[in-house]
Amino acid sequence: MTPQEILDIEQNIILVLKNIYDPEIPVNIYDLGLIYEIDVEPDGNTTIRMTLTAPNCPVADQLLEDVHSEVKKVKGVSDVNVILTFEPEWDRNMISEEALLELGLL
Repeated sequence: MTPQEILDIEQNIILVLKNIYDPEIPVNIYDLGLIYEIDVEPDGNTTIRMTLTAPNCPVADQLLEDVHSEVKKVKGVSDVNVILTFEPEWDRNMISEEALLELGLL
């Protein structure tokens, strides 16, 4: 897989992640700042490093499963490893400007 193909897959993954919403906040998980890293290897193995708005999030399992299953559908992705981390801890500064506007926080 070429570097350009990897970049294209990463962009397609971002589009998919922008369609997954935190059910408690009406903003997609990408613009909410929950996705810390997207790493696509040349063989299609993909690692998503992400966090949650709070460690005791009641929908954590569902969000992780949604990320795994939806990213796995992206053409060029052969396998997905979703890593949940709380380092660094999520805060409001991680929300995109677009999402802040959507939430009426700007």
